Amino acid sequence: MIDRVRRVAVAALVAMVAVMLAAPATGAQEKTIVMASTTSTEQSGLFGHLLPLFKRATGIDVHVVAVGTGQALDIGRRGDADVVFVHDTAAEEKFVAEGYSVKRQPVMYNDFILLGPAADPAQTKGNDIAAAMKKLAAAGASFISRGDRSGTHAAELRLWKHAGIDIEKNKPAGYKECGCGMGPALNIASSTDAYVLSDRGTWLSFKNRGGLVILVEGDKSLFNQYGVMVVNPARHPQVKAALAQAFADWVVSPAGQAAIASYKIDGEQLFFPNARP
Repeated sequence: MIDRVRRVAVAALVAMVAVMLAAPATGAQEKTIVMASTTSTEQSGLFGHLLPLFKRATGIDVHVVAVGTGQALDIGRRGDADVVFVHDTAAEEKFVAEGYSVKRQPVMYNDFILLGPAADPAQTKGNDIAAAMKKLAAAGASFISRGDRSGTHAAELRLWKHAGIDIEKNKPAGYKECGCGMGPALNIASSTDAYVLSDRGTWLSFKNRGGLVILVEGDKSLFNQYGVMVVNPARHPQVKAALAQAFADWVVSPAGQAAIASYKIDGEQLFFPNARP
């Protein structure tokens, strides 16, 4: 009888310890969100700077899935992310119109730049991106397209169109799609002396520049806006909407905007906050 009582007591103690150990783990899981974002925000190092500050302020961990903007929006549509942070305004507005989020908030901007070999065989250098794209096509110059439905790829397609070139029907001779992120696309361009469109943030953090230099910048068509959207829990009840909203609110708050502005490489600011009050 005594042994039986001891066994019951030990079992109860083990169960109590298991419950105590499980409670913090559950709490930790509840304080974690998934964010689908772009390779530019990840590979530029911005999130390595930003997310520890957010966790310090809120206690919330953010797991980042860094893909092209199109893929990030698809992840949000499936309900596999709680918040989306991307850079294709037209696609973001469509995401909201389809009911996958109830609000899009502008967060920050930088710009796109055309990079290429310092010798610039296609003679693109200047501040007119449409003229530069026409010269690339006419020269059959080697050009690396991300080809991955990212925000940068969408911007590139718009720029070809503005230059009067239908890239879908008639690709220039040197046009190559890598189906890859910004970092790998830059590596390919660097190793092959090709031209490539990049966001400035990833370029500033890129170490393997080889002979690449900035050839076209400053055209208003190269403006690059980023926005944040919480995935609509009415579409996907599993979404951690309150925690995701805490991130969206923080990143557009004075503290979040200051954190974005403070991220620099070699003294140069990579992103410029422009959330609306």
